[in-house]
Amino acid sequence: MYKYMIALIAAATMLTACNNDKADENGGKSVQTTDENQTQTENEEQKQPSQTDTQTSPKHEKWSSLPEYDKIIEQIGNEDYTLNKETDNDGKRVFLIELNGEKQYKTVFVKNTNRLKIIKINGGGEVYDEILK
Repeated sequence: MYKYMIALIAAATMLTACNNDKADENGGKSVQTTDENQTQTENEEQKQPSQTDTQTSPKHEKWSSLPEYDKIIEQIGNEDYTLNKETDNDGKRVFLIELNGEKQYKTVFVKNTNRLKIIKINGGGEVYDEILK
């Protein structure tokens, strides 16, 4: 019985302390958020078009959420490319990028270091090799 009381007191103390930290972050004003407020904010954010929404072609929608997508499009342009996933495992993701049925680029994204390499296949060599932030 005492164990439950101690656990209850500890939980109440932690919740109170966490609530005070949140009030300090907001200039001393106590802030309470509800699921309804969070849902409303998320919906408003979804309604506002982001910069990538205007750049994403319909063919690329399933890839546009990947961390390397924006940098790939920035480097090669937003033409009517077809992205073909070659490899996607725990270590890396490789795309072959085609234009009009011809392979143009190969991208290699190393997941644990966030390194992206973009290689132009037909004689262009390495286009990009950096760590994404």
